[in-house]
Amino acid sequence: MFEREISPAKVRKALEAADVIEDYSAEMPEPSRLIMGFQGKRPFHIVTSENPEIETITVVTVYIPDPNKWKKDGRSRR
Repeated sequence: MFEREISPAKVRKALEAADVIEDYSAEMPEPSRLIMGFQGKRPFHIVTSENPEIETITVVTVYIPDPNKWKKDGRSRR
């Protein structure tokens, strides 16, 4: 997220809003989700892994959606 100049405050805000665009929980040992956030008007994605037993969320990665793979809204895959 630092390489992509996405602030920790914006990531935290996106995690609190929990705008889940994909849920990978059926595919992973722990609940995992793709969450959408915004830095200004620019969308970004956060991949998380959750441990409900100890109520923690781990940020796996934060990235800018690739316009060749995602529609302009950043929410839908091409």
